[in-house]
This record gives sequence, structure tokens and C-alpha cells, in this order.
Amino acid sequence: MIYTLALNPAIDRTMWVERMDFHATTRVRRESRYPGGKGIDVSRVLTGLGVPNVALGFVGGFVGDELECRLGYEGVQTDMVRVSGETRTNIIVNETAGDGRHLLLTAKGPKIDPHELGTLFRKIENLSEPSMMAIGGSLPRGVHPDAYRRIITIMKRKGAMTILDADGENLRSGIQAGPDYIKPNRHEMSELVGRELNGLEEIVQAAEEVRSQGVGTVLVSMGADGMVAVGDGKRYLATPPKVETVNNVGLGDSAVAGFMYGLANRFELKDCLVHGTAAGTATAMKPGTARANREDVMAMVPRIGLRDLMREEK
Repeated sequence: MIYTLALNPAIDRTMWVERMDFHATTRVRRESRYPGGKGIDVSRVLTGLGVPNVALGFVGGFVGDELECRLGYEGVQTDMVRVSGETRTNIIVNETAGDGRHLLLTAKGPKIDPHELGTLFRKIENLSEPSMMAIGGSLPRGVHPDAYRRIITIMKRKGAMTILDADGENLRSGIQAGPDYIKPNRHEMSELVGRELNGLEEIVQAAEEVRSQGVGTVLVSMGADGMVAVGDGKRYLATPPKVETVNNVGLGDSAVAGFMYGLANRFELKDCLVHGTAAGTATAMKPGTARANREDVMAMVPRIGLRDLMREEK
């Protein structure tokens, strides 16, 4: 079974206004609520792609109930740990006038008690025949970044592939356990190696440096410039077509899901990369915090360009 893990999931409350006015009342034209968080988004897209999976994480309070119900409505299986605190609500405000600005307000989320974290670790230890796990996102209060290292270690011991999508200390901690894949964006990759990365060559070199620390394959998302994959003797760049972007939230999560779709179907690295890029691009064309479905992704796949960087270097 494929699992995803979101330690600090949320309900994303998205509102559309004509223009934000900080000196007067701003009227909301419409709004929607979606389950959110990196692992949650990956599960939503995987489910839309027809890949069975189970979403793990912490939920609490009425918002936690809502999150589980909304996931169930979308057909996403869950196996959450209930906590005493309230699941967070993030606020996303999109302007319909002008340049289409958007404002993202991210809440901290509940504080996790030691026994609640212990319950999650026991649940992960007892997973039956896991094949793959996507791990990522922010950590709730009370959880140290070392949790990522410990979880990846457990999953590796159980023979499962691990995909880590995190930043800062969470990413550094997770890397210590040698995950099979990591997927930082360009900015997160720059922070990881401690220098600004300005071009494709510098990004590839940085990816090789990170691989030398025990990471199997490094995926770096670069927005409209595409996504690069650096593995053992393999370097590919997948580039999307120019599309009308109406959403900037959760694109990386969709890319991870598309990549995992390829892994689940035993595709080669380059084809996994193409499907990941297609999924991220397709989600960019969905309004609010909606996510691309199978039809969206498959229609985008033939439009993705692919370069074999190793072959070009010869």
C-alpha cells in the first residue's frame, strides 16, 4: 500500500474578492473549503489518478472532523491520529481584478503532546506491507524535525520507498536517513546547500552534492522552467508548455503525486518526471485549491518536453 503523511494538515479556506482594501470592508464574492497540507494534497491527486493510498497524520476538533469528511467525500482513505488540539485553517484570498494577486495566511496548528506523537510512531511501525510513503510539509508545535529522520528510517526498515518534500531543518533532518527521493524547489535547494542557485548547471551540481549525502534521487521543481531529476547516472529536465496559471498553491504536491503515479506503474525515471511535471502544470490551471484529476494530467503528458542532460553533456 502507498501512504502519505501530513503531520500538520489543514482546511484551506479560499476566498475570491475583486480587490483587497485594507482601509474599508472587502466583500467576498465566493469561497470554498478544501482539505490541505502536503501529504493531503498528494493523496488527493493520487486518488484522482486512480492510485490507492492511505493518508496519515494528526487531526483534531471540529476542523479535523471536517477534513476527514471532505477527504472521504473525494474517495481518499484516511487513518489519522486524533489529537486534543484543533486542526488548523489556512486562509487564501485571491483578487479577481488587477494582476490577480493572492494572499496566503498559514496558521501554526495544534501543539502535539508526546503521547500523541508516540501513537503516530506506533501506527507507522505497524503498517502492513507499505510500498511507498510521501512525507512532507511543516511540523506542528511540539514535534522536533528529527521526527522526519525517524519516520524515514522506519519506512526504510520496512522496505518502503520514501519521498521527502520539506524545507529547512525538516529537510536536513530527513536527509540524514537517506530517503529514496527528495523534492525541494529551487529556493529550498539553495537553502539546503547554502548558496544561491541561478542556473540549471548549478542546480544539477547542487543535486549531486546532496546525493553524496545518501539521497537516492533529487528532484528540483523550478516553476515555469520545469523540474529536473538527478539520479544514479541519470539527469533529466522536464519542461511544461506555457499555460494560463490561475493557482499557485499545491503545485509541488501535485508534482510529487504525478511522480509517484509513475513509480507505482514502474515507469522509468524520465517518465515519472514527465508525469510529475504534467500533474503540477495541470493543477496550476485549476482555480482555488482544487487539484488536477486523471483526465487533466494525461492530457498534459504529451505536452511536456524532456531533455536527457547526460546525453547532451557527451
